[in-house]
Amino acid sequence: MQTVHFFRPRLLDSLHGYNRERFGQDVGAGLTVGVVALPLAMAFAIASGLKPEAGLFTAIIAGFLISALGGSRVQIGGPAGAFIVIVYGIVERYGLANLILATAMSGVLLFLMGLFRLGSLIRFIPVTVVIGFTNGIAVLIILSQIKDFLGLQVVSMPADFFGILNALWHSLHTINWPALLLALASLSLVVGWLRVSKRLSGTPYRWASMLPGSIVALVFATLLTWLLNLPVETIGSKFGGIPSALPGFVWPEFSWDSARFLLMPTLTLTLLGAIESLLCARIADGMIGDRHNPNQELMAQGVANFVTPFFGGMPATGTIARTVTNIKSGGTTPISGMVHSLTLLAVVLLAAPLAGHIPLAALAAILMFVAWNMGEWREFWHLRQYRMPYRITLLSVFFLTVVFDLTVAVEVGLVAACLTFIYRISSLSRSESVGPAEQPSLAGLAHRVQAWRLYGAVFFGAVKLLEAIEDKINAPALVVDLKNVIYIDSSGADALMSLIKTCRKKNVALIVCGLNHQPLDMAQRSGLLEQLQGHLQPSLSSGLDRAIELTASPAR
Repeated sequence: MQTVHFFRPRLLDSLHGYNRERFGQDVGAGLTVGVVALPLAMAFAIASGLKPEAGLFTAIIAGFLISALGGSRVQIGGPAGAFIVIVYGIVERYGLANLILATAMSGVLLFLMGLFRLGSLIRFIPVTVVIGFTNGIAVLIILSQIKDFLGLQVVSMPADFFGILNALWHSLHTINWPALLLALASLSLVVGWLRVSKRLSGTPYRWASMLPGSIVALVFATLLTWLLNLPVETIGSKFGGIPSALPGFVWPEFSWDSARFLLMPTLTLTLLGAIESLLCARIADGMIGDRHNPNQELMAQGVANFVTPFFGGMPATGTIARTVTNIKSGGTTPISGMVHSLTLLAVVLLAAPLAGHIPLAALAAILMFVAWNMGEWREFWHLRQYRMPYRITLLSVFFLTVVFDLTVAVEVGLVAACLTFIYRISSLSRSESVGPAEQPSLAGLAHRVQAWRLYGAVFFGAVKLLEAIEDKINAPALVVDLKNVIYIDSSGADALMSLIKTCRKKNVALIVCGLNHQPLDMAQRSGLLEQLQGHLQPSLSSGLDRAIELTASPAR
């Protein structure tokens, strides 16, 4: 029973009450998603500096494993645009063999995250960081596709932002006008098909509305290139076509000299894969009224990313566009995701030779459209509604992603978000003096009893509150009310201990009131409670009564 609880794919639960009707829906949805995934898988691989079949193999193998073993009923896994920048950088700097190693290691880390139930922690990554690097990645994808969109002759495209700009600038004189016109026509067709398909949905030709615009544009551009023999670069001319068989297991020769530098890229792949997959699963939950298992999903992602690279694949994660397509096409269980993978397998085995005529300009146009939809551009306009820390964090992550490196951007973004959070929480914590207006028993006793009430969290970012009280001690008795304190950390406990010592040195009677819940637990574990024996009161009123009693007694 423990094994089932530890690793239980959603597929097992989805099969309860499964019937022929639902199977038909899943098969139809799987076929549709497979058609949608075909051009995207090849485009993502090419943009990542790999051969097109790497994307197809990833969609087939990783897509099948993620659906079969995952924690979501409808999520579709495969290569994603978010990985393009980091994968291209790894291939450029460390080579293909070390990409396999980095992907496999990220798979292990993803599985361990799920195993140790860390799936829910991904939700704590601030939305500013997610939006910042998502928009930054979208800009880099668009920038990386300008070469094929314009048909430029670039021998080797650098991985860094300024290197890309320099290479594009010095190659502008090599524009291939047929490629540019074909790319513009493909992009126009993809965008225009969105409106055309809506109009066709209520006509006898509604079957055509089910076709994705990317496939329509791809077929149009491929036929045009083949019939007119256009002088544009194709998959066949650049990569020699796509093999019509799945690859065998390959154990590459690793370079350990360069592999030791893969720690940060591996962590970036892991974090990015976890964020994308769980974000996608949450979106799917909202559409179907379900709730995914984040830990099971991470373990499935881990298995897929560990296995796939050894069979010619690349990093994989949950894909929002294909998942939404799956839901809208009627997919209800992981069977639809598995059918999507089998559909792509059939395409590779039966129609691989036809892919050689696909023009790279059309794939670039499709990828630019995907990148534009991937970005949350309205968030830049909405920035004026938020405070300065929010703006700085989002724009910093965006800028660093585009200009420097995704790894650096995520690191800086998380640090900035943590500092912002600490600042905000510390600013919400406050102290106030309690006077006779609130507590009549203090009337005329300001020279004998001093009372303070604390609010919020007494942690390392707010210990200044206790330090300020310590500096203002000017009466024989001090009452500190902690009833409204929700959290105390070790630094807060140390600050309270320091206040106790100061009061003893100055011969001041210290009374602490309202110590409950987590603050009480921390006081017990830190030894603070022991130091407060005889000086604790349940409420502020009882604490004031005790302070007045002590200051009135000569024996104090």
